[in-house]
Amino acid sequence: MIDITPDKVAQVIVLAREYQSGIDAWAHQGSRRKQHGNRTELHDFIEAMDDDEKASLVAVMWIGRDTFDASEIAEAIATARSQSHTPTEDYLMADPQLADYLEAGLEALGISPEDETEAIQRPV
Repeated sequence: MIDITPDKVAQVIVLAREYQSGIDAWAHQGSRRKQHGNRTELHDFIEAMDDDEKASLVAVMWIGRDTFDASEIAEAIATARSQSHTPTEDYLMADPQLADYLEAGLEALGISPEDETEAIQRPV
């Protein structure tokens, strides 16, 4: 079982997509301010998580990229804890497919990423 709520994973997905779109826009238009703001928000959101949440987030990403199978979630979490040498936020943000991998990881774990991200994106 993961030690992070699906809505937190969904928030990372949304922020990662915004961050990646900022990088893409910056590459085409020089929109450095937007990219920096999105980077800071994603970085700070992950950094504020506790160690259990961070390990679970990494494990979900690894499952999404097929490093582990969903049935190996406990092993993936244990590996994430033992191999945590780089700050989690830096490690995850270095992967341009972070959002895709997290979505695939949630799906593999039987959680609908669409339902979770839609709930995050609805205006209040």
